Amino acid sequence: MSTLMIAIIFAIIGGVLFTMIGVVSGSDETAVLVPFTLIVVLLGAPPEAVFAFFMSAILAKHLTHAIPTALMGVPGDTLAAPMLEHANFLRRIGLPHIALRKMISGGIIGAFIALPISLLFAMFLSQFGEFFQENSGIIFTAAAVLIGYFSKGRWVSVLLILPVALIFQGLGLISSTILDKSLSISFFLGIAIGPMLVDLLLATSKSARPTVERKEMNEYKLAPEKKSWSGYFPNPFKVLTKKQTGQVVGTSFLSSFTFALSPVGMTSLMGELIGSRIKGQYKKATSSLATMNGVTESTYVAETIIPLVAFGIPLSPVTLGPASALFNAPPVYSTEPIHNLHTLLSPLDFLIYGLIGLVIAALIAYPFSMNYARKATVFIMKKVNQEAIIGMFIGIVCLLAFYEGELTGVLVTFAVAVVGGMLNRFLGLGVGVQFMIYYGSSWLITTLL
Repeated sequence: MSTLMIAIIFAIIGGVLFTMIGVVSGSDETAVLVPFTLIVVLLGAPPEAVFAFFMSAILAKHLTHAIPTALMGVPGDTLAAPMLEHANFLRRIGLPHIALRKMISGGIIGAFIALPISLLFAMFLSQFGEFFQENSGIIFTAAAVLIGYFSKGRWVSVLLILPVALIFQGLGLISSTILDKSLSISFFLGIAIGPMLVDLLLATSKSARPTVERKEMNEYKLAPEKKSWSGYFPNPFKVLTKKQTGQVVGTSFLSSFTFALSPVGMTSLMGELIGSRIKGQYKKATSSLATMNGVTESTYVAETIIPLVAFGIPLSPVTLGPASALFNAPPVYSTEPIHNLHTLLSPLDFLIYGLIGLVIAALIAYPFSMNYARKATVFIMKKVNQEAIIGMFIGIVCLLAFYEGELTGVLVTFAVAVVGGMLNRFLGLGVGVQFMIYYGSSWLITTLL
């Protein structure tokens, strides 16, 4: 079978899988994208197929995450949280379907703008790639300090950088002594699922259970679907007004040049930038939602492509979390030495197979969200147990950790998840900071201690 056909098949799998996952409220991008991308890599898929799968997955995920956000007032994932205020306003006045359509139409436009723009910018930055590769240790450490300072924990996050680096290096030394090889997948997975695992542990603890326990079941009132177009695939440019289309194009273009800033921060910033210039709550809400979801797509695409093409090492919040498996997936991909999509694909490959992933995801997730959002939401809320979904992710993580390091790998993953998850939940040490600390921990401990 040709590489092109394999890439198309994996893109379809990614589109279908993450269209379904996106409908489940509260599914964290890192916790779901890392394990499934690792599975694709470890199955032996060619790098073209891996990239097509990932691009299809992120577009499908961020189109369908609008469904629970708009219809139920529950964030579909981390990036949907800034959109809740505007989505709730439209839901209160009986227009959740308008919120949904604006969001996903903005998202699909933003993704296709970001692909060529970020690729061109990455090719420009690639002339500095050697410098970044040679100084990766100090760059990761400096980035950990910077991201930690601007995270929820602020100074606590900065103070914890060295102790957490010591924990990572200590666990790495113990596991390498037992297995005669280093672990990395187990660390990635542990950091990724930390917040999710801690919530499960809190629920099983008698003393901590009251912090997560709910006395009453949630109730959701879904408005009926109202279709205002003919055919199966609506035109996103007709869903948005000309002015809203221009706003989405402009903000997506600007955010396509960013690769070191938080996607959540960029989403909030661009939404406020557009909303502050509009009078009238309805116009403000619809325009902000279209813009913000467009920026979620453009930042994810840009923050994946720019470090991949320009440097070969993860230097963005997205590549330190959801896209980390595109850089490090031993024994297939690594950053020391650099042997990953950066060295295996050309800029033209990134364009072609990235476009394949986005087109296939658009064909699957966009019409599904526009036509069947309410039916899918009702099915998920009535028939799918969210705890079972979380349990499935934990099971997949254990499988991958066992694949890498048998029981030792599972224990390392669990240890990292517990420590990282507790620090994230109670002290505000974000997942992105933890990934930065892990990448820079070797240089940090060797240099300072």
